[in-house]
Amino acid sequence: MNKKSFYSHEDLVVFQLAFETAMKIFEMSKKFPQEEKYSLTDQIRRSSRSVCANLAEAWRKRRYKAAFIAKLSDCVRAACRRQAEAAETQVWIKFAVKCSYIDIEQGRELYKTYNQVLKGLINMINNPNQWIIGE
Repeated sequence: MNKKSFYSHEDLVVFQLAFETAMKIFEMSKKFPQEEKYSLTDQIRRSSRSVCANLAEAWRKRRYKAAFIAKLSDCVRAACRRQAEAAETQVWIKFAVKCSYIDIEQGRELYKTYNQVLKGLINMINNPNQWIIGE
């Protein structure tokens, strides 16, 4: 699929994956204890949603290469503590597993999915000309 086949950020596989996973996290986090409402629950929901929101904004800025890359970098920063090591959402997933709020298999699946999201974002950053619509 070339860039002309994409009409919206919602057409991007990386966006679809991030959105679907954010919704899974939302559903799972409904079962977290009330005392986590303003800490873990809030943090994991915010970080997972932030990836989607920043990617949507990056898509709208793709007319200008520098703005596009900067906004994609915000996606990665929103998702990452250290770009190549641990996504913020992945850190919260680990906490949720360790606190027994989600089981280890659910945690592994979410963690694996965020590795795919990060890989897709980094690929877009490293290959911006594929996505830019003109400069």
